[in-house]
Amino acid sequence: MALLITDECINCDVCEFECPNNAIYMGPEIYEIDPTLCTECVGHFETEQCVEVCPVECIIVDPDHTETEAQLLDKYKRIIANSHAA
Repeated sequence: MALLITDECINCDVCEFECPNNAIYMGPEIYEIDPTLCTECVGHFETEQCVEVCPVECIIVDPDHTETEAQLLDKYKRIIANSHAA
């Protein structure tokens, strides 16, 4: 599953720098998460780093992008492979 930042986001800027996959970016009004890059930190950490640092708890599981842990690990491996190829 990818994560989603809700409209409760206060644009505090802390989550963007915690994401190991650079999946978090500033959208038109609040921070957003690219579901093609979000692995919920699988492959990097045991917990979602953005969720850990969010002061208003506005980062939730995105119901439109559900994935198993195995799928998240596969996505992580593809992202890592692509970053080494660049």
